Amino acid sequence: MALIELRNVEKAFEYRGGQTFALRQITFDIESGEFVTIMGPSGAGKSTLLNILGMFDGLFGGEFFFSGRAVHDMKPKHRQVLGRENVGFVFQQFHLLDDLTVAENLDIPLSYRNVPRGERQAQVADMLDRFQIVAKKDLYPSQLSGGQQQQVAVARALIASPSVIFADEPTGSLHSSQAREIMELMTEVNAAGTTIVQVTHDDKVAAYGRRVIELRDGMLVEDRRG
Repeated sequence: MALIELRNVEKAFEYRGGQTFALRQITFDIESGEFVTIMGPSGAGKSTLLNILGMFDGLFGGEFFFSGRAVHDMKPKHRQVLGRENVGFVFQQFHLLDDLTVAENLDIPLSYRNVPRGERQAQVADMLDRFQIVAKKDLYPSQLSGGQQQQVAVARALIASPSVIFADEPTGSLHSSQAREIMELMTEVNAAGTTIVQVTHDDKVAAYGRRVIELRDGMLVEDRRG
């Protein structure tokens, strides 16, 4: 059984006089442990698809199974719980909380899952050590470089041991050396067993994965493995 199964997934937006499709008949599987890149020009439907995969958006047609569970049939509350327990996100703009320290930002996903305080502290300490950012634990995001902020964002996405990390243009705000460091970090995370699905327009970033799903005009036009 695949981790993610999409069957004829479609997303339409209504407007006066009709509707326009952002996604049409999207069908593919993603196995646990894969590193997949979703590519395509602006307006191809990449972010729309990522919102569905990340369980933010439940208003779509077709079928979406996550670890065998029918996401398309779930009530919003149940879908949100499934996403919170299984999904980590990395965004282009980092989305760290400016008024919290690095350690406090890492604690947030664990607090959402009602992990006891003592366990949270131990897991935060382990993640700080794993990412070699112990010295930065009491700093605020504004005191970090862009690359360091994205490093913290990856650590935050990973700390609750998600089944999959979705990354939306994870290097889009970084210069080339920072981007390389982040992608090498993502590769290490994937090698340790975490499934990664990233959206990017950068061929160099896409090359870190082992499979490319290309969208154009809301349709899947190519699915190739590296």
